[in-house]
Amino acid sequence: MRLPYIPDNPQMPNAEDAAVVQRVKDRRGGKLIALDKTLLHAPLVADGWNSFLKAVRTQTTLADSVRETAICRIAALNQAWYEWDAHVPILEKSGILDAAAVERLKGRRKVEADGAEPGFDKKHLAVLRYTDAMTLGCVVSQAIFDELKSHFSDREVVEITSTVAAYNCVSRFLVALDVGEMAQKYSVDMS
Repeated sequence: MRLPYIPDNPQMPNAEDAAVVQRVKDRRGGKLIALDKTLLHAPLVADGWNSFLKAVRTQTTLADSVRETAICRIAALNQAWYEWDAHVPILEKSGILDAAAVERLKGRRKVEADGAEPGFDKKHLAVLRYTDAMTLGCVVSQAIFDELKSHFSDREVVEITSTVAAYNCVSRFLVALDVGEMAQKYSVDMS
């Protein structure tokens, strides 16, 4: 970690910041994780983050397998292993992808638009390609968008896009500050 974590029960300088800590703890079931203990160096940023990620994680209509396929792929592409370790169990619990398919998410090569990927149905493959396009570049080709849209409603497309955008933000924060001390564990070159 490149910054010290705040304590589990921090003494905040004012009631507004203390309320932020409580909202974060409420979402987390009463505890703070390393990500929270980093974000809370900037309480108002942590408050907005907490609200936005709560919506992305728990207030969409997406199946867990769809959401977590995108999140785990982002984690792998961006070497955000803290994110990977947190979300792979949720993806595995969804029961949609087999262990080999989950492991293949770690591959850093772009999934080609015309290729098959063993273990992925067409719907999850569309999510994977869309996630790759948004994460490795930013521009999503019309063909990749059309493929995603053929499997999902307008609402779901917005929810998938928001999830990919949000977790690219999360992964970049985690990696830049080495939250969870993952650089050493996963041999990420931070020199």
